[in-house]
Amino acid sequence: METEEFLLPRSRLANERLHAMIPGGAHTYAKGDDQYPENLAPVISHGRGAHVWDIDGNRYVEYGSGLRSVSLGHAHPRVIEAVRRELDRGSNFARPSIVEVEAAERFLATVPTAEMVKFAKNGSDATTAAVRLARAATGRPRVAVCADHPFFSVDDWFIGTTPMSAGVPAATNELTVAFPYGDLAATEELLTRYQDEVACLILEPATVEPPPGYLAGLRELADRHGCVLIFDEMITGFRWSEAGAQGLYGVVPDLSTFGKALGNGFAVSALAGRRELMERGGLRHSGDRVFLLSTTHGAETHSLAAAMAVQTTYAEEGITAQLHVLGERLAAGVREVAAGMGVGDHIVVRGRASNLVFATLDENGQPSQRYRTLFLRRLLAGGVLAPSFVVSSALSDADIDHTVDVVAQACAVYRKALDAADPTPWLAGRPVKPVFRRLA
Repeated sequence: METEEFLLPRSRLANERLHAMIPGGAHTYAKGDDQYPENLAPVISHGRGAHVWDIDGNRYVEYGSGLRSVSLGHAHPRVIEAVRRELDRGSNFARPSIVEVEAAERFLATVPTAEMVKFAKNGSDATTAAVRLARAATGRPRVAVCADHPFFSVDDWFIGTTPMSAGVPAATNELTVAFPYGDLAATEELLTRYQDEVACLILEPATVEPPPGYLAGLRELADRHGCVLIFDEMITGFRWSEAGAQGLYGVVPDLSTFGKALGNGFAVSALAGRRELMERGGLRHSGDRVFLLSTTHGAETHSLAAAMAVQTTYAEEGITAQLHVLGERLAAGVREVAAGMGVGDHIVVRGRASNLVFATLDENGQPSQRYRTLFLRRLLAGGVLAPSFVVSSALSDADIDHTVDVVAQACAVYRKALDAADPTPWLAGRPVKPVFRRLA
């Protein structure tokens, strides 16, 4: 059993202060201290590039920054300079700013499969607007969500399908149905069962590599059954290509939603799509008006300036390719040391190189929150903050080499726990918990 102890006394006190004032102790459940080993949830002071510092003075190499939003690294110079130019020009006015014109033009040039765009502040607003628009356009009540994707929105139409469904009426839940990723036959059976009732199919197009012909097959199914095809590109946007998975695979959805990497940490999301649909939320048509998106801060100029700088940086510096190279180096290193320590079948790196996650499996090969806790403890003690292995372009080869060295040390402890068939002596507290669970 390891005797080395890694303590975060200031972060521990700050977490107590957070819980006293903020339900859950964080503004995103995925950032909660229940997602980290007991008393080892660092509270961040600041970040620069691929590194963050906690209030206890520890520096970490950080992965999955800002729930995958900070793909260029913290305080990226080009983004910060673009925002700084707008700071003394005001941020919100009684009429649209010219920045809104420029940002829309820039976005539609980046995502040429879309014809119109509307900006918001978070992904949930964009996905819910897409669902509302699909229902209005089709006159149908049901929403079909991909069952294999973990999150689409904080709104009732989705949250009612999760274990955290408290407060959502059963009648709302009944209007959301689910289909499996990669299975066209099952999706067609669903659409046939609810013939002329499904307004839209909504999915993340490629969190795993789509089977050949799958996305094109969904496009054909949606057309044949008269429903709207929505790609949630919050994660795939920019990380798969600048135009998301639709740009990489050449399948055009009716509507798509972007966020996360679009602002490099600044609050901006986008709903984009075909003009015929998007115009229903506008003023230049004669049909029923759709309350599409109407947000006080949706077009705040600083975030739109950040988004334009992000898109320019991606295009000019080949950021998506960099993310893939860095991810491939990391994945190869982790797999090599895990195999060398005899845990290659238990610490498993998965996903596209630009969007890596890891699974922690027990002695029976089953996913384990207890083994995840052990692994995270060792990473934190080694100066690696990694709820996932999602890379940013600010990472250096030295950062990745350091990460691999720390993973190797963690794997040595993991092997001991597997041999004992019990990780408890290495946990030093309760295990980390799933985000979606019925009881706190």
